[in-house]
Amino acid sequence: MAKASAAVAAYQALGLSGAAVDPDVALMMALKSGDQSAFAHLVARHQARVVALIYRFVGNEAEAEDLAQEVFLRVFRTRDRYEPRARFSTWLYRIASNVSLNSLRSRSRRHTVSMPLAGEGQDSHEGQTATQIEDLRLPRPAAQLEGDELRAQVRLAIDQLPENQKVAVILNKYENMNYDDIGATMGCSPLAVKSLLARARINLRQRLEHYVHTGNLRQAIS
Repeated sequence: MAKASAAVAAYQALGLSGAAVDPDVALMMALKSGDQSAFAHLVARHQARVVALIYRFVGNEAEAEDLAQEVFLRVFRTRDRYEPRARFSTWLYRIASNVSLNSLRSRSRRHTVSMPLAGEGQDSHEGQTATQIEDLRLPRPAAQLEGDELRAQVRLAIDQLPENQKVAVILNKYENMNYDDIGATMGCSPLAVKSLLARARINLRQRLEHYVHTGNLRQAIS
């Protein structure tokens, strides 16, 4: 790709050595220069991880795939304004996190409007679903908290965290990102990320206090 090579040269002109060049930034710069084939390369390189990241937020595979398309659409639409101030993946994950949180906020507003009053809809499908969700918060014997059920408990607790804590936990726990990269993604300092994760772990232990004594759970929230 000639335009991609030109983009690499332009990226190096920013003061970075050849070894430090981010190939995704080079592709994005090529896209910005008009090479639309670079966009297909970016999607192929990152689509699976973006879908996986969004799934961590929304918990629905079909919705994650739809939102991933929105993420890449935003990437394409903002190509003319793109500047390589950080790794491409950092910028991409910030977009994916914001899209995910917007979807969750929209979902929360819909649920707030449609939530039945206590005592209503007891025989309806919605009432049964609400009861099942509430049941996940009840203390259960440790022997039952294994496999998928344990992950569901942890997932529910993560979903209930404040937004910033939730983003930090997902990026750290599931994407294995360090404090510097999480900070770059969230637009805050590594020290702030460390504080967010510390508060998140406290909140998770409080929400899961009935199960903290299990070794699997300690590993899941550490």
